[in-house]
Amino acid sequence: MSDTPDKNKTVEYDLRLKEAELTLRASKEIVAKFIETGRVSPTSFEEVFSRVFEAVTKAVSSHINRSS
Repeated sequence: MSDTPDKNKTVEYDLRLKEAELTLRASKEIVAKFIETGRVSPTSFEEVFSRVFEAVTKAVSSHINRSS
């Protein structure tokens, strides 16, 4: 049984979805830890989250590109 293009697309989509979920979760945890330690106030969550999410996304992308 060979892999079909549709199956490959589904697998790729599932991997991207999982990557996005993990990136969001990691970003949230980092910002939550910053808030807990007093480094960031809850009122600046949106701004800080965007910056942390961008940094985590770049790190993940860089790691994936080096691994392939």
